[in-house]
Amino acid sequence: MYAVLYRFDVIPGREKDFEKTWQLVTESFITYAGGLGSRLHKNEAGSFLAYAQWPDKLSWESAKQKLPQTALKDLQRMNTYCEEITVLFNMEVKNDLLM
Repeated sequence: MYAVLYRFDVIPGREKDFEKTWQLVTESFITYAGGLGSRLHKNEAGSFLAYAQWPDKLSWESAKQKLPQTALKDLQRMNTYCEEITVLFNMEVKNDLLM
């Protein structure tokens, strides 16, 4: 299994739009690209952090190519709600105790 940790610095006032669109994008990655799901968090500084899981690194790297046009538009729209998007870590899962 492969995991990716993202930080989204969302434009103030666009948080609800971001959250709704993040959900649509995540559901598309699950439906069309083999994603195993994600969790969205918000830290005390106001940044959103997402932890996403994939079967393997190749699935993550090729995910966008598998999305239909509507999902790509949702992804593009989600990105417009952000000042910055950072991949903090991408890593192999070694021991999984999440339930």
